[in-house]
Order: sequence, then structure tokens, then C-alpha cells
Amino acid sequence: MELIRIPRIIHQTSREHLLRSKSIGFVPTMGTLHEGHLSLVRMSKKENDVTVVSIFVNPKQFGPSEDFCKYPRDIGGDTAKLEDAGVDILFLPDDSLMYPEGSSTHVEVEELSDRLCGFFRPGHFRGVATVVVKLFNIVIPVRAYFGQKDFQQTVIIKRLVKELDMGIDVVVCPTLREEDGLAMSSRNLYLSVEERKAATVIYRTLVEASSAVKNGIIEVEKIKDIMLGMLRSEPLVKEVQYCSAFDTGTLIEPERIKGEALLAIALQIGNTRLIDNMVVTTENGGR
Repeated sequence: MELIRIPRIIHQTSREHLLRSKSIGFVPTMGTLHEGHLSLVRMSKKENDVTVVSIFVNPKQFGPSEDFCKYPRDIGGDTAKLEDAGVDILFLPDDSLMYPEGSSTHVEVEELSDRLCGFFRPGHFRGVATVVVKLFNIVIPVRAYFGQKDFQQTVIIKRLVKELDMGIDVVVCPTLREEDGLAMSSRNLYLSVEERKAATVIYRTLVEASSAVKNGIIEVEKIKDIMLGMLRSEPLVKEVQYCSAFDTGTLIEPERIKGEALLAIALQIGNTRLIDNMVVTTENGGR
């Protein structure tokens, strides 16, 4: 596996691969890799000639009161996992190369960025969109791979790729879960043993809401009541930021589910903010 730290060098390397008609698959990450990340790597290797993974904890997507400084980092462990997975290139830039002094350019997808998580994390998706555009321009992938757990992020990235004519195929892969259903996340490392057990209420709530849809309950207020009741029954849930059914394209909460919808939850257990989701249809239930 080749380790590259300088944007100019990986850009040149990618151009050389493209000139040889080799397709590049790209998995952008913030490190502390788990099986969910590695599933994206495997998909990229299956579909492309060259797989690039980036590890960059992007300061632009953290608010002033959020966990940038304590966000878990394990470069040594991550490097070993990526080597074992057969990754071709690891891109590992530092802040000063990604955001040189005086940088003043930002990318923002309006409206979508203000909904769901964006309401509680102002500026977060501007930081996400900015770094994703930079990474796409540096790596020049044919395909880029993201997990469904960050559903809002994938909707925003698909929109910016389309509207900026970037010509990149954004591939959304299924959420990987622990045996008890908890979605894999680097932030799970923050949870105490008791909080980790309590966090399983998120998946159980999604399954219950999905079952309700499958059984014909399509009024969103009723679905929301079911979800809130389950989440608030767990004493360690400190705050429920949102839980409901949303349109998968606009992320707006409808009155009734028609066809496909996103069941989504964001809450806080202790000092840890967790998100999860499930896509459901009125005909076939959730997936």
C-alpha cells in the first residue's frame, strides 16, 4: 500500500492511473476504522482497478462545542487494517495542506444542509461539502463509497455531485451493525458499558417503526409517537433531537408515507450523539 500525504502528489498519481484507463474507487473516512468502513473498501476493490482511502479528521465540520480534539484517532491500527484489506493508496493529509492559511472558499448545499442533523449542527454540512469537493478534486475518483448510516450526508453529496457536474458515481452501501443491532460508528467508543447497552434502543425503535409501516400505519405523527415512546422509555437517553419519517429525497417530514420513506433518529446518550436510520416502503416494510 502506498502512503501519500501531499495533495499534489496523489492528484498526479491518480491522473497517471486514469491515463492508463484504470478506474479509481475512493473511500473518504475520518479514521478509527471499523468493519463498516472496510465493507466500503471491499466494495470499491470489487468495482474498481485502484482503491484509495483517505483518513482526515475534518475540522471544518465540527462546531466550537463539538468533539474535534477528542475525536478518536488510531493511525497505526487503521494503516494495518487497510494494508490487510488490500488498499492501493492511503491518502493521509494534515490540516495545513487541506486548508492552507488564508483559505476562504466554502461549498454549501442549501436547504438540505439545514434539515435533520443540520438544524442541530449549524455549519456541519458546509464543512462536509467543502472537504468532499476538495477530496474529489484531489483524488479524481470514478466512484466514491459512503455508508447509509450517514443518509443525510449521502443525499447532500449526491446533490452537489450532480449540480457541480462532477461526473462521479456516489455509491451508498448498507449500514453494518453489531450483533445487537447497533450501527457501527467510531463514536461508539465513547459509550460506557451501560450506555452501550442503552444505545440498542435506537435499532429496536427503527425495527418497531418499520413494522408499524409494514402493517399499514402511514400517518407520520403516529409513527413518531411510537418512536418517541420507545426512545423515552430508556432512562439513559439524555435528549432525542429528532425521530420521525422523512422524504428520502427532500428530507422533509410529510403527513403520510407514500411509497418510500426514511425513518431517522438522532439522540444523545451521556455525552455521545448517535444517529441511525432505516429506509421503509408502504408495500414492503424496512430494509
